[in-house]
Amino acid sequence: MIQTILIGIVLLLVAVLLMGVKVFFTKDGEFPNTHIGASKAMQDRNILCASDQDTQMRAKVNPVELILKSEHKK
Repeated sequence: MIQTILIGIVLLLVAVLLMGVKVFFTKDGEFPNTHIGASKAMQDRNILCASDQDTQMRAKVNPVELILKSEHKK
């Protein structure tokens, strides 16, 4: 039982090391950016990731709110 768990842990550690060879063993290693917005093909099509779209929508001003704010100033 213990032997099986130890073999599993060792295999897991080896898998993690092999997946991160570039990140762990190079000077400027970093994980690849997998966001939709970082893809050149998606940028060409003006497709953004959900968080960027949410940020843009929150930045837009609602015309109804502008009217209400201007009425309160008078």
